Amino acid sequence: MERQELIIHGRSVKYRLGGKGPLVLLIHGMAGSATTWKQVMPALSERFTVLAPDLLGHGASDKSQGDYSLGAFASMLRDLMVALGYKRATVVGQSYGGGIAMQFAYQYPERCERMVLVDAGGLGPEVNPLLRLLTLPGSEAALLLACAPPVRSIVESIGRLALRKKLENAPVVAELWRSYSSLGEVETRRAFLRTLRAVIDPRGQAVSAISKLHLAAQMPTLIIWGEEDRIIPVEHAYAAHEAIPGSWLEIIDGVGHYPHCEAPDRFVASLTEFIESTRPARIKISRKQMLRSVSR
Repeated sequence: MERQELIIHGRSVKYRLGGKGPLVLLIHGMAGSATTWKQVMPALSERFTVLAPDLLGHGASDKSQGDYSLGAFASMLRDLMVALGYKRATVVGQSYGGGIAMQFAYQYPERCERMVLVDAGGLGPEVNPLLRLLTLPGSEAALLLACAPPVRSIVESIGRLALRKKLENAPVVAELWRSYSSLGEVETRRAFLRTLRAVIDPRGQAVSAISKLHLAAQMPTLIIWGEEDRIIPVEHAYAAHEAIPGSWLEIIDGVGHYPHCEAPDRFVASLTEFIESTRPARIKISRKQMLRSVSR
């Protein structure tokens, strides 16, 4: 699944694509890239067509000034699907990507066959305090210092030591290192802060999909969460499961914020079973449903 490129509305979008079968769209989290899915893409591509883009402002995609809202990312993914000739997909989003997945399903229900939320953002205000601090004035300077080459060298040495010792959380160390090291580039850092501040403020997550989750009752939905997530609490998974009638819930013991990295076999098995056991949605939103949403 080599990295490929499309120019969409004048901006370069990099993506990985492979496999055969129904389309599965994988959406990474903030400060991440399509690389986060590397442990699960090969197995998934045996049964499905897998599309994993680098979101704008992330990975190798364009990082110029622009709209970094959830709605803009959802539109970008819709445009990517159209450009590649795909009509519908099972949409899988991890962390911030989960918020995008929910926005995509809300904006383009006709293109969303199923929704999978993996330790997803946008389901309550609670979030790791570090992310809240990064929304404060002056955080640009603090982030610049934290990502300076001498500091990154120290952090890299610590990470390599952890990997050599084969700690149980080694996949988390590698994933956090990829996210952290990407912020050493000034354009990526600026895009990260614009993305962060669009959904989080000093009080916590400022954007919530809870009031609209009832619209997903017709959408087959799988919620996968690491029980030991220290970034977004597992309580959000239970609340979303209760708010979406008929949703599947998979809580993975001993796993944190990255189930697809920490327990890739379990992740692939759960996702595969879900897709092959559910019928793709064909949703039409009624006036009654919309009025219920507006009144909340």
